Amino acid sequence: MSVAPPASSLRIAVLGVGNIGSTFAFQLARTGGHDVTVVARPGSKRLEQLRRDGAIIDVKGERAGVHVTDALDEQIPFDLVIVTLLAHQVDAVLPALRRSAARCVQFMFNTFDPERLCAAVGPERCAFGMNFVQATLDGDGWLKATIGAGGQKTLMDQERWVALFHAAGLPATVERDMPSWLRCHVPLCVAFESVSVAGVKRGGGASWKEASALARGVHASFGLIKALGYPVYPRTKTLIDRAPASTFAAVLWSMSRVRSFRELLATGQPECEALVDAMISAAPQAGTLVRIADISAMKPS
Repeated sequence: MSVAPPASSLRIAVLGVGNIGSTFAFQLARTGGHDVTVVARPGSKRLEQLRRDGAIIDVKGERAGVHVTDALDEQIPFDLVIVTLLAHQVDAVLPALRRSAARCVQFMFNTFDPERLCAAVGPERCAFGMNFVQATLDGDGWLKATIGAGGQKTLMDQERWVALFHAAGLPATVERDMPSWLRCHVPLCVAFESVSVAGVKRGGGASWKEASALARGVHASFGLIKALGYPVYPRTKTLIDRAPASTFAAVLWSMSRVRSFRELLATGQPECEALVDAMISAAPQAGTLVRIADISAMKPS
C-alpha cells in the first residue's frame, strides 16, 4: 500500500517510555520531526534517566529531543496520544485520558477487552494498534531498536497513523479489525510468554507436558472468544484453532528452545498472568461451557 507522509509536524504524547514507547518517541521526534512529549511513571528510574538526558538517546549516541513529564497534561490538545503501557497498567491512566483534550488516543498493547478502552475515551477518538519492533534499553537508558526485521510491520486501524509511522521510519500497515485481532492475539501472547518462562526456568526449553498444556489453553481461549460471540480472527488464528492441540504444542516446544526467543518473552510474566485473569473474568459472560481450568493452567507455574 502506498501512503503519503503527514503534511506537517504534530503534537504527540507517548504514555509508557519503556522499550516500545521509547522507540516510537525516538523515531517520531528525530525522523518524523514531530513535537513529542513522553510520560514516564512518577518516581521511576526511567523518568530520572529521561530528565537527566533531556532526550531519548540510542546506543550510537544519537539524540531525539522530547519533552519529559510524569503525567499527561490534560489541557493540551495533542493530535495523538500513544499508550504503550500493558493492559493491567492502563486503568491508572484511563481517567486522565478520558478527561484529556487529546484528539486521538491509540492503544498499543495486548488486550482482551478493547471495547472497554474504546468506551473509556469515546469511539470517535479511539484507535488501536500492535507494535512489531524489537527494542531494549541498556543500564543507562539508551535505546537499541530493531525495526522492520523480516519485513515486519506495526499494525494500525487508521490509515493516517500508518502514514505518520511510515514517514518516521516505522513500517506499518492497516488492519481494519484491530479489536478482533487483539482479542484473538491474547491467547497466543500468553502461550508464547508462558512457554518462554518455562524454558528459562529449565535452562533450555519447556517440557512437552508444559507445551501441551499451553496448546490446550489456547484452544480453550479460542472457545471462550467464540462463546462470547466474537470470531476467531484472522485466518492464521483460525487455522490454529482448527488444528490438533498437539500441532501447536510442537510449535511452542520448538520455539522455547530458541534462546533469543525465550529470553525476550520471559520478561512478560506479569502481562501473561494479567491476561489470563482477564480471560477468566470474561468467562461468566459466555453462554456456554468454557474450559476455565485449561485457560487458568496457562499461567507460568
